[in-house]
Amino acid sequence: MNTRTLLRQYGVALRAMLVFTVVLGVAYTAVVTGVGQLVLGGKADGSAVRVDGETVGSSLIGQSFTDADGVALPEWFQSRPSAAGDGYDASASSGSNHGPENADLVAAVEERRAAIAESDGVAPEDVPVDALTASASGLDPHISPEYARIQVERVAAARDLPVADVEALVEEHTQGRDLGYLGEPTVNVLELNAALAETGR
Repeated sequence: MNTRTLLRQYGVALRAMLVFTVVLGVAYTAVVTGVGQLVLGGKADGSAVRVDGETVGSSLIGQSFTDADGVALPEWFQSRPSAAGDGYDASASSGSNHGPENADLVAAVEERRAAIAESDGVAPEDVPVDALTASASGLDPHISPEYARIQVERVAAARDLPVADVEALVEEHTQGRDLGYLGEPTVNVLELNAALAETGR
């Protein structure tokens, strides 16, 4: 193979690489991003939740509503426990990986049960299981409607709001089963707390 033929093949390969870089690396990415923004703008931007124009989180990732010492703040609905890092750490998504008879897990569940029963004024046996255990990802943004409802009176008292108004917010933010039959009803805690923040109390 002579030098001229070899240079021609290198030229063809280089031009093909440049064309495919532009088409697949730039044009394709721009088209997909544009379609995503037009069709599913909010989801394409990370499903951001905003309060007074300020982004406070994503509706897809849970977060804690506690003080610097990890103590639950009474004026907010509380999320389920998280085993991701120090809690809701998106860079360390995981469950506790403890079996149901693990002594540490059993002790943690009983401690949470007693704390929630006291703070929300319910019998220990009435505390829902999602209030006691972390999800597999540790980032679940949802709780059950049952867990939200037992927190209503505490939140209403802390914010000096009528209980009926807080109950209405919970109902408004309760999402039904997907397609009407898949999964269980849920409440997105961040979206519910964002609605509370907008009450200004």
